[in-house]
Amino acid sequence: MIREELSRLTSWEERHRRLLARLILLILVTLVIDLIGTLLDYRFERHAMGTDVKTLFDAFFYTTVQLLTVSSSLKNPVTVAGRVLDIGLELWGVLAIAGSAGAIASFFQSGDG
Repeated sequence: MIREELSRLTSWEERHRRLLARLILLILVTLVIDLIGTLLDYRFERHAMGTDVKTLFDAFFYTTVQLLTVSSSLKNPVTVAGRVLDIGLELWGVLAIAGSAGAIASFFQSGDG
């Protein structure tokens, strides 16, 4: 059984290309969302009182952490727009992980991938 799974990984069939294409597309879309989220977070939060976002790098760091974790120890956004953006980033993070896990599980579940 293990030998069969390893042979699936070492061959390069159409289903391998589909899985790779799906994962690359997911990564590219996530990078675009990270960039857009960074710019929006910077715009919404930089002048707000009580925020940790003062520079573009702060916004990039915050946005990336929110995409990679469902919850973090970073300070919550203080503006309504920043909070809505935060919810959207967290939803995308969960959907991206679920989608990639589903694509990988589908690859291993059947020969059709």
